[in-house]
Amino acid sequence: MAKKTINKELTGAQDLYNFLFEACNIIRGPVSQDNFKDYITPLLYYKRISDVYDEETEEALISSGGDKEYASLPEQHRFVIPDGCHWQEVRERTENFGAAIVGAMRQIEIANPDTLYGVLSMFSSQKWTNKAILNDSKIRDLIEHLSKRKLGNKDYPADLMGDAYEILLKKFADDSKAQAGEFYTPRSVVRLLVHILDPQPGETVYDPACGSGGMLIEAIRYMHDDSLCCGSIFGQEKNVVNAAIAKMNLFLHGASDFNVMQGDTLRDPKILQGGNIAKFDCVIANPPFSLENWGATEWSSDKYKRNIYGTPSDSCGDYAWIQHMICSMVSGQGRMAVVMPQGILFRNQETEIRKQLVESDLIEAVVTLGDKLFYGTGLSPCFLIIRRMKPAHHSGRILMIDGSKILTQKRAQNILEENDIDRLYSLYQNYSDEEDYSRIVTLQEIRDKEYNLSPNRYVVYHKEEIRPYAEVLAEFKHAYEEVKRLEEEFSLLINA
Repeated sequence: MAKKTINKELTGAQDLYNFLFEACNIIRGPVSQDNFKDYITPLLYYKRISDVYDEETEEALISSGGDKEYASLPEQHRFVIPDGCHWQEVRERTENFGAAIVGAMRQIEIANPDTLYGVLSMFSSQKWTNKAILNDSKIRDLIEHLSKRKLGNKDYPADLMGDAYEILLKKFADDSKAQAGEFYTPRSVVRLLVHILDPQPGETVYDPACGSGGMLIEAIRYMHDDSLCCGSIFGQEKNVVNAAIAKMNLFLHGASDFNVMQGDTLRDPKILQGGNIAKFDCVIANPPFSLENWGATEWSSDKYKRNIYGTPSDSCGDYAWIQHMICSMVSGQGRMAVVMPQGILFRNQETEIRKQLVESDLIEAVVTLGDKLFYGTGLSPCFLIIRRMKPAHHSGRILMIDGSKILTQKRAQNILEENDIDRLYSLYQNYSDEEDYSRIVTLQEIRDKEYNLSPNRYVVYHKEEIRPYAEVLAEFKHAYEEVKRLEEEFSLLINA
């Protein structure tokens, strides 16, 4: 029965995605596919807010016996929609639709400062009001298309709406390729990392480079109870549009009371506690790979003392992200998962930082992944699992996993299917030596290899037995003579 329900939900999400993607096709041409999300995302959210408002109004009218004044009270609604700003009111306009949409979204944001501040205004008003890109006719077509369906909670519950939007985000990522890595991490990788971290209801989760919010949403989904996630979900994102998308994505998935801030995490961390870096139970991220000009000068005298192992080169900020995340873990059960380019495992210029990290004995596992899994980078990825307090039998050891061959190859972009995720997860869970895939190594072994953390330096690979040349040559001659004999017999039969 559960499986049928899941399949039904997936079908519903796919159907809604198809409907939303038709909106993309309406603006295709004047708007490049790289910019679809900048138009469709805020408009979808605006329509959703308006339809939910209508549902709440109807419910309030029923409960109050038709009292319109009661039904319009702010406390009857999750979001306040000022007069003239409802979707239907904009739809009834006859011209300047772009300006009307921008004005309505701004007024809605102002009327809901606690929940919508910095969400809708992050999308460029110039794009909507520039009729050389989208004229009134195109925007009207877009509005009329989205008006064909009600997008309220009764029509599309939060999970289904969120899943459809996730499918749409993946489509945006597929289309934009090079830019996609800024806002989209393959959800198969996200699921794997969240399952390894195993966040529990009531624990806090933090993503310092949250993109479109996928890792935070998967953590909420994993904890199964949104009500227990209230106030426990945190993120920061530098890109203003992506930060807005993350907030919308969380709202569309039904999350509430989360805290997503916009800003440069390395230069200006926004989520603080008592003037210091806030601490979280689970820290998870896929930061931008090998970020240049990330702020090494400021980091060398960081007022939050995050430079616990030193200052990386300003040409590559990978180990700054790792150190920030370590400093963001609570003591005791604090743990983190971070996706990185494989260069962090062996680059000579980072040997001293890597040495200190290894000697801290916080690394529980190093996992390399196959190529062409991530958008916008040719670098092969890996991820580290780091814990404040490793299990006793993991102390002084690191599990090395070579997962480079565990993937499903596709023509344009390789993927991790469910069986691939299960395989990688089981290798982590088993915490054992397995030929070709995993090996537990001691810190002394890593010292002996000058702190190189590449699993392929430690995993034992199966080797085909090398047979003596004379033996192989004799087999070849025997086979050759046998082929000649059979050819002669066949020739005799033909000529008989």
